[in-house]
Amino acid sequence: MSGKPTVKEYMTRDVQTVAPEDTVEEVTRRVVESDGHNGFPVCVGRSVEGFVSARDLLFADEDAPVFTVMNEDLIVAHPDMAVTDAARVILRSGIQKLPVVDDAGNLVGIISNTDVVRSQIERATPGKVGKLRRTLEQIHDIEIEEERRAVKLESLIPTQGRVYGDELEGRQYELERGLAEPLVVIDNAGTLYLADGHHRVMAARRLGIEKMEAYVIDIDEEIELGMAKTASKEGLERIDDIEVVDYARHPLVEATKRLQ
Repeated sequence: MSGKPTVKEYMTRDVQTVAPEDTVEEVTRRVVESDGHNGFPVCVGRSVEGFVSARDLLFADEDAPVFTVMNEDLIVAHPDMAVTDAARVILRSGIQKLPVVDDAGNLVGIISNTDVVRSQIERATPGKVGKLRRTLEQIHDIEIEEERRAVKLESLIPTQGRVYGDELEGRQYELERGLAEPLVVIDNAGTLYLADGHHRVMAARRLGIEKMEAYVIDIDEEIELGMAKTASKEGLERIDDIEVVDYARHPLVEATKRLQ
């Protein structure tokens, strides 16, 4: 794996579309009633014929069919395109969302400027995992394997005692849209320590998710891990032991309050 994020990893797959014959009034109502949509791909089946934005609808006759006002000069992305390339297209074109089409020209998703930003936040790349593995090998003078597999959340021992409520909302959004990064887990001779992804795990618990994908660092013979000492000292034995705190209690916010 190269670790370079692609559009298919971050795009929204469940895309709402409209038909060319839908009226301006109907589509305008969908924009108003939707959760943050400011436009829709216009499709016949899964073939993208155009894109209609709230701006296109603004001064149009409400009885006019959408195909008369939609933008047919489409800019699209491919699922295998690097997210950084999609970001350049979004930045240079001023378009907030790019329909994602496959080799046959069929709509398979949509990627927004928000998705691009999210791709750069808390990304658990293979490179990051490899660095952790090499650090453990150097400290303990052992050889360690790593793999990617699904893990049960109930089997994880957390190594962080608290998470923040506002971040949970963002992680939940990602999980609901299939955008969340894999966890990073250390399998210390059968004992699973969660090294990275505490907010993702807690968001998953809220959604009733029992398993998640993880980069797992496998250690055959048990070693003394610093994070294991931290977990034991803080009384962390299971995911439910993690405290969820309100953002108002975030240490940076508290420090700011003291300065005011």
